[in-house]
Amino acid sequence: MKFQKLFQRGKIGNLDIKNRIVMTSMVPAMGTANGEITDEYIRYYEERAKGGTGLIITGAASIDDETGRGGVTHSVAVTNRNHQKPMEKLARVLHKYDTKVFMQLVHPGKETHSIFNDGKAPVAPSAIMTRHGEMTHALTVEEIKAIVKKFVNGAVLVKAAGVDGVEIHGAHGYLLNEFMTPLFNKREDEYGGSFENRMRFITEVYQGIRQAVGEHYPVGVRISGDEFIEGGNTTEDGVKIAKYMEELGVDWINVTVGVQETSHFNREPASFQQGWKKNVAKSIKAAVNVPVIAVNTIKKPDFAESMLQEGVCDFIGLARGQLADPFWANKAKSGNEDEIRTCISCLVCFEELASGRHMKCSVNPKMGREAEFDHLNKNGNNQPVAVVGGGPGGMEAAVVLAKRGFDVTLFEKSEQLGGQLNYANKPPLKEKITWLMEGMIAQVKKAGVKVKLNTEATLEELKALNLVGVFVCCGSDPIRPGAIEGIFNDNVYTVPEVLSGKKVLDGKDVVVIGSGLAGLETAVYLGDKGCTLSIVEMKDAIGEGIFITVLQDVLRELEPYSPKMYPKHKLSKVTKEGVEVTDEKGEVVTIKAEAVLLAMGVKPRKEVVEMVQSNFDNVVLVGDSIKDGRIVDATRDGCTKAWVFEV
Repeated sequence: MKFQKLFQRGKIGNLDIKNRIVMTSMVPAMGTANGEITDEYIRYYEERAKGGTGLIITGAASIDDETGRGGVTHSVAVTNRNHQKPMEKLARVLHKYDTKVFMQLVHPGKETHSIFNDGKAPVAPSAIMTRHGEMTHALTVEEIKAIVKKFVNGAVLVKAAGVDGVEIHGAHGYLLNEFMTPLFNKREDEYGGSFENRMRFITEVYQGIRQAVGEHYPVGVRISGDEFIEGGNTTEDGVKIAKYMEELGVDWINVTVGVQETSHFNREPASFQQGWKKNVAKSIKAAVNVPVIAVNTIKKPDFAESMLQEGVCDFIGLARGQLADPFWANKAKSGNEDEIRTCISCLVCFEELASGRHMKCSVNPKMGREAEFDHLNKNGNNQPVAVVGGGPGGMEAAVVLAKRGFDVTLFEKSEQLGGQLNYANKPPLKEKITWLMEGMIAQVKKAGVKVKLNTEATLEELKALNLVGVFVCCGSDPIRPGAIEGIFNDNVYTVPEVLSGKKVLDGKDVVVIGSGLAGLETAVYLGDKGCTLSIVEMKDAIGEGIFITVLQDVLRELEPYSPKMYPKHKLSKVTKEGVEVTDEKGEVVTIKAEAVLLAMGVKPRKEVVEMVQSNFDNVVLVGDSIKDGRIVDATRDGCTKAWVFEV
């Protein structure tokens, strides 16, 4: 077997785990309003168990109905007997696949809103202002003791349900972590000040749980090994916390990093590389003897194997990677790792949660909708279907149609499948896009799709196939507003022209028109090529509408190039010397530049759509052929429409 360590059996406490792959906790937001586990929630986790993971640690479950709800809407809870029976079903279902399951218990502390808790202020070790602008209530000693009992009650319910273990969430700036870190804990009583005092709350939680569930029931803790913020716990402190928890008797330590104020270190956007924080977990593993689980921005099985070989951890934590591909483990074990649908760290999953919806995934349109896609109707009967365009939407549609038994021909006018992914992977630190593209192409090949590269889907080509249906996934073209004077000048370029390498602007003064993600990432690409940058945006702010963590990440990447920013400025004219833009007062500003890069969005290729619709009866439009969208829109459209396609 290629990945010897990854698929070696392991032990946590007295529990045997079939491999070293752990799906660490992420809240999918699929519970009821009362915090009960739903069939949708169970089916979501079942898909990952079926996919081969050894251990699943569920999304954090609240232990307190009074002040502990609402960290994420529709998260689950373990506060009363009504929550026990659905947990029993979860455990039964996952155990069918020899997958073990731990339930993570949490109190969000300051990371909630009073609106979710009947007007009660968020609680914390001290009276501090939350990120959301609410003043917290500093817990009294009596209130702390009451919350300890609620943690214990939750653990008792979890054990009674037949779940294999309990993980105490002491990380990410939630309540227990807030007490553990001097960043938030300003108390002067027995729960604040010294290290031992700051650890007192989690100590009482662990000891209470241990006494209630018995000596042999697995109980562990998740800690932030480094909070990466001034005034917070460092790696040295993380090692001290881990050793302390081991002495208390925990069965494992799950190492993550960061608090909510530094959440980009535990919900890493695309620029973060695999293993960038491995030294945190490695330092902790070297200091303790209990098993260490650690997340390390792992995307690839070979890198996961290297983390185990290097002694960074005993079990690898893989959460987003298994959202993207629930069969990550089985594909790695069977030697089909080339078919893994790689997480691209786009953060759509967290963006959806922040919007009050359940998680979605850009590269896995079935994620969170597993029950909807349980039964594939294989009624294609080798009938011919054409897919026009080999971008992510087209590839997704082609694979689904082929699995349904249709005879699928995929037309791609360029020399390689991938569509706009072939541009999106060109800026620095975008190798994950390439990995995604490679995985999707491997799946197209395995599905038996007939691929015609360098081939325009002409009417003649299509009619020759006697088609029963055509999927139009031809993407879009850059917007170039013809009404703007000079827009077709020789010094005006588009994002695809530049990122494809057809036009080279290295070292030039470039003004970028538009600060959407395509414009900003292309600006990073140009900055890396030695260009001097100006960025013009007609909206009120640069990057308006981009998910905040992603925006902050790309702005950090841009920072070394010191671009001049022009929000609230609209392009009015292109000249040979640069551009003229109009500010919000109507005054014209001249920006000198050798090159003008248009990043003003895209528009559907109407001529292709109209040609197909006027000649074929059964036509399905996908993704950008309808309107401008993102990868998440294209893959969802391709999958769902191919799933229900009827002749």
